Amino acid sequence: MAALMLFGASVLANPVMAVTAEERGLEISVEAKNRDLGWGDMSAQMEMILRNKEGQMSHRQIRLKSLEQDNDGDKSLTIFDQPLDVKGTAFLSFSHINKADDQWLYLPALKRVKRISSRNKSGPFMGSEFAFEDLTSFEVEKYSYKYLRDEPFDGQDSFVVEQYPTDKYSGYTRRVVWLDKEHYRVLKVDFYDRKDSLLKTLEFKEYKQYLDQYWRADRSLMTNHQTGKSTELVYSDYQFQVGLKKSDFNKNSLKRAR
Repeated sequence: MAALMLFGASVLANPVMAVTAEERGLEISVEAKNRDLGWGDMSAQMEMILRNKEGQMSHRQIRLKSLEQDNDGDKSLTIFDQPLDVKGTAFLSFSHINKADDQWLYLPALKRVKRISSRNKSGPFMGSEFAFEDLTSFEVEKYSYKYLRDEPFDGQDSFVVEQYPTDKYSGYTRRVVWLDKEHYRVLKVDFYDRKDSLLKTLEFKEYKQYLDQYWRADRSLMTNHQTGKSTELVYSDYQFQVGLKKSDFNKNSLKRAR
């Protein structure tokens, strides 16, 4: 009993170690990543809706495939089915943890695969408001962090964390991210350009849970505050653990994507 009392006294005597904003930001981001590990592979359908400044719309029908990797970022394949002027276009992305991502775009009109260089990943993807660098999996090591505050968003109690890209070729100086406190889902991201001006905002809506664990949004909207344009993504037919493998994600798979 004496030993127990002495142990308790020593614990009470030590002040609680203060956690810095940087440590807290990293802690939240690691938890968000950990909650989305283990899904394996996934396919989905997606409609891309492009809106110009005047509100005129164009639509694209897309198929998505993703493969989770141990000790590295995810592999993903994006295939355009409609309209005819983009049909057969395919985009392959290999996310990495400690080095630049690998990305390729297959253009059927030219019948060739174009590699996206690291310097060009801040450019627009297929005329949308998404940049090539927006289309990779979130990896904790790609950023440094700072917890900013707690703040409700869309009726949900949320953490607000600032993320600073470590990639010198990133088009962003920082991202400000809202994550709900209950499930650590990303609700909103503000993107700041190289002049540190607000460039875009991405919002995720209508989350659903799959395999009793993994959350995916049915809708996401990227709004460009500097141009007045926006791109909405509407997802459907999510399927997990469908048997995709590494051989489904290589440069040859781009050319045979139909």
